[in-house]
Amino acid sequence: MLKLDLDDLSFAEGGHVLLRHALRSVDVGQVVAVHGAAPALSVHVAAWCRGEGHSLVTADGESAAEKDAVVTIRRGSAESARWSDAERAGTPSLDGVVERPKASWGLAARGASVERGGAAFDFRLNEKRVLWADDAARLYQQAVAAQWDPQSAIDWNAPCDLPAEVEDAVVQVMTYLIENETAALLVPARFLSQLHPHFREVMQLLAVQTADEARHIEVFTRRALLKRDLLGLSTVGGQASLKTLVDEPDFALSSLLLSVLGEGSFLSLLWFLNTHGPDPITRQIAQLAAQDEARHVAFGMAHLEHQLAADPSLLERMRSAIQRRHDALSSTAGLNDLVYDALIVLAAGAWTPAAIRTGFQRVADLVQDMHSGRTRRLLRLGFSDAEADELSALHTKNFM
Repeated sequence: MLKLDLDDLSFAEGGHVLLRHALRSVDVGQVVAVHGAAPALSVHVAAWCRGEGHSLVTADGESAAEKDAVVTIRRGSAESARWSDAERAGTPSLDGVVERPKASWGLAARGASVERGGAAFDFRLNEKRVLWADDAARLYQQAVAAQWDPQSAIDWNAPCDLPAEVEDAVVQVMTYLIENETAALLVPARFLSQLHPHFREVMQLLAVQTADEARHIEVFTRRALLKRDLLGLSTVGGQASLKTLVDEPDFALSSLLLSVLGEGSFLSLLWFLNTHGPDPITRQIAQLAAQDEARHVAFGMAHLEHQLAADPSLLERMRSAIQRRHDALSSTAGLNDLVYDALIVLAAGAWTPAAIRTGFQRVADLVQDMHSGRTRRLLRLGFSDAEADELSALHTKNFM
């Protein structure tokens, strides 16, 4: 017989924790003798045992309530049944990811034992083939290690005394970046709330991705207002282009339009600003944001490659999505002309005809670099050379 001495510890102070621990160390049907000096200990033990499915016994058959120094308990099977009837929600490792986790697993951690009878959760994204990426865990670890603090990672005191027209160009570009990054935050945030937590690596990666975008919005806004009180112009065409991203309900197609095509093009733009930004603060911001965006593009590609391996018909849906978005935006003006001109000014570096000519060519090269990058990614996903080139050319002139 196992003996448990509670001393003067009452159940109101946590005595039940020690009693439960003691009972778990013996088999069902075996007994534990509880010693204690707390007032009304036997009454509290009796009430607790009734709720837990254990029984009270004594060696001489007396009532347990008459023995306040020693209470003898026989372990019942209720607690064991509770565990044995629970369902294991996969295993914690990547090998334990199932194809379609049950709705009744709810918010339980992958690998936990889930008690039956719980409420079902309606997670729309609940199939591995629809949202998984074999690279998700590595990309998440990389993202966590690469997080940066806007206050300390950027030298906000660096020289930044630009001519008024150049500063205006920076402000207009930053205004454009802010609204694009807002869309890039809202899209994964929406899907994040629809994702079954069983796929925790993808869930965590999307969460970090939204944090990245929030940080980008912060630093772009801070740079825009560094020398000015107001931001630049947001156009109808730009908003229309981003709305098509926000409205896309399909996770795979959203990954294609936002991450592979949009953020892929955006990545070229950020490296362009890192090279041609007129001040060190703008260049630092662009470099740090580009490093984050590269991970977002990598996840979009890994996710689509995984899904295409399981469902090759996705390729046709992707083709249709690109065409559909192009048709929806055919009547819009495309890239804000103020942004386009601002990029030329930043790339020119001077207000002379020769410099402007150079700046214009550099922006034209940027547009071509965006097209080449999109084409390469589309080829990697399985489109032919001609298809990839054609579909890349259909991408919105608003870049994102």
